[in-house]
Amino acid sequence: MKKPIKKFKRKQSGFTLIELMIAAAIAGILLSVAMSYYGDNVISAKRTDGRSVATSTAASLEKCKAIYGVYNNANCNIQAGTAVASPDGYYTLKVVAAATTFTLTASPSTGSGQANDKECTSIILNHLGQQSGTGTDPSSCW
Repeated sequence: MKKPIKKFKRKQSGFTLIELMIAAAIAGILLSVAMSYYGDNVISAKRTDGRSVATSTAASLEKCKAIYGVYNNANCNIQAGTAVASPDGYYTLKVVAAATTFTLTASPSTGSGQANDKECTSIILNHLGQQSGTGTDPSSCW
């Protein structure tokens, strides 16, 4: 008796359209989550620009007080009521200074992208070194 001849089927290689669509959907979901997380981190990282201008201005005001005895002396390089731009331009600092007190408020500059920062809408520093802020999570400002 003769053995039956086996027919060899060629195994297909590659992916089906359904498999490719599932992989693309998973990649899209992962990408959207990653981009959201990345955007939040970029906004948070740019807050250092506001903190930087606040602390450097506070140091200048302290130097002024050490030399002239008051924060608002006319010879100081930082005057009350002035707006100081941050080094990278993401924040504008408003200086409110009296003889014995000062308050510095860094707010996002118009068109800087930091206006989207809802957690920290302003960064505040005063003559006592107290750090605060405004927004939905003021503790994130410092």
